[in-house]
Amino acid sequence: MELMINGKSRSVSPDVRTIEQLLQSLQLGEKRVIVEWNQQILQKEEHGTTMIESGDTLEIVHFVGGG
Repeated sequence: MELMINGKSRSVSPDVRTIEQLLQSLQLGEKRVIVEWNQQILQKEEHGTTMIESGDTLEIVHFVGGG
């Protein structure tokens, strides 16, 4: 499946069906993230139920701590 993630085309396994599974596959599952899916900002509670399809566009922002 082809997705546009942060402005870059990316192939994702067809087994990845939800935003939550996508974040796990990108090793972002445990991090605090903001996800914009097809120009819609999702609440964290929606990550497990929002289904992704080939051609979807996502912007994923994760927070990095520092001092």
